[in-house]
Amino acid sequence: MEIKVLGPGCYNCQQLEKTTINALAELDVAANVTKVTDFKEIAKYTMATPGLVIDGKVVSQGRVPTKDEIKRWVKAAQNP
Repeated sequence: MEIKVLGPGCYNCQQLEKTTINALAELDVAANVTKVTDFKEIAKYTMATPGLVIDGKVVSQGRVPTKDEIKRWVKAAQNP
């Protein structure tokens, strides 16, 4: 599973990364979590940061979702 955290490195972006890693740990799911800070790369997905992309699909943008939301999206990505 490929997960991208989109954002310039602001507080909310850091929170999203931490929450995502915690959600993956609770689910015991292995994933490649990448932090994307390049604006050109971010713009390919969204203009609202922070953003979360799971396996190429934007699942959240412009806010920090809850850990439960992230867990639900990860589970859905595992069972398309």
